[in-house]
Amino acid sequence: MPIIINIDVMLAKRKMKSMDLAEAIGITPANLSVLKNGKAKGVRFETLEAICKALDCKPGDIIDYVE
Repeated sequence: MPIIINIDVMLAKRKMKSMDLAEAIGITPANLSVLKNGKAKGVRFETLEAICKALDCKPGDIIDYVE
């Protein structure tokens, strides 16, 4: 799939654990894992906004397109 999810990269840069991010944005660790692994069919804008707030980043920092 040409859409790359870089949540792990941003978590490492922020020295934050997945569990802490899941708690901060109000989703289960399992759902965060699905999103991080690129298995999600979609993501709500409110979830994307919460991730960006928690990681202090922009959507382009966590979502990339590669042909």
